[in-house]
Amino acid sequence: MSQLMNTKEVAAYLGIHEKKVYYLVKTRKIPCTRVTGKWVFPKNLIDQWIEESAAGPTQKRREEERPFLLAAGSDDPSLTILRELYTTRLTLTPFFLATVGSSAGLAAVRDGVADLALAHLLDPATGEYNLPYLQNTLPSGAAAVPLFYRELGLVVRPGNPLGVRSVADLARTGLRIINRQPGSGTRLYFDHELARLGIEPKQITGYPVAVVTHLEVGLKVLRGDADAGLATRAAARLLGLDFTPLTRERFDIVIAKDRFFSRGVQTVIEIVGSREFRTRVEALGGYDTSESGRILAPDSSPGKETP
Repeated sequence: MSQLMNTKEVAAYLGIHEKKVYYLVKTRKIPCTRVTGKWVFPKNLIDQWIEESAAGPTQKRREEERPFLLAAGSDDPSLTILRELYTTRLTLTPFFLATVGSSAGLAAVRDGVADLALAHLLDPATGEYNLPYLQNTLPSGAAAVPLFYRELGLVVRPGNPLGVRSVADLARTGLRIINRQPGSGTRLYFDHELARLGIEPKQITGYPVAVVTHLEVGLKVLRGDADAGLATRAAARLLGLDFTPLTRERFDIVIAKDRFFSRGVQTVIEIVGSREFRTRVEALGGYDTSESGRILAPDSSPGKETP
């Protein structure tokens, strides 16, 4: 059986009428989420729901809804679009964004501080993003929902006067960079690239100087405080800077199991899968939203959709 069931399949799986499934959805009593306008039911969460229902009132229940939604983790210029669309749907539930880096975002979800993590952590051994880190960081269970794929690369002044075209160029004498903070997905990618090329961080002028957002990287370059830095194509485009792509990375929302079916989180997932969100994000440039809103889990293979 598929890891994602539709209403007809889950009705057959539970041995109930399909109308009963819709009633359970309406009353928010069954694990489900809306993807591209249709209700889907992750099989492993349905199995867990059955076990918890059978356990009776002594089973520990998910924590009650909070009066706000907090997303912590990585930075991206398009997140303002997500928050704007959220506030049009849940006007009385504020949505806060904390830019603390991908690793700290996962830790915030693990500790129950944040509802969502925003992450793009590359596992060099597998080439997969985020999923390999979840089993260690969130062993009680989590899912990842892709927001988009985006282009990450080098941002330089218009016309690229110093001819910076690769990470190796950043080690040139006299060339200054602006870095991202430790624990951010961009910093981890940069460090992996330096190690792969056999370049020591001390060879990079400006390596210890860090900022927390892509736009801050771009502004440092624009003002002449640095000659280059790693940021997204969208940030470069917004600031009128030149851009050399280095990689295409997947940027996910990571959700702990006990928060997945909260009203705020489900609203975010619905927005991410909507045409309006995809259209507005792609208009910024450098984004691919073709897989936005899918549900991934740590045991899934790259490119395989599971709950």
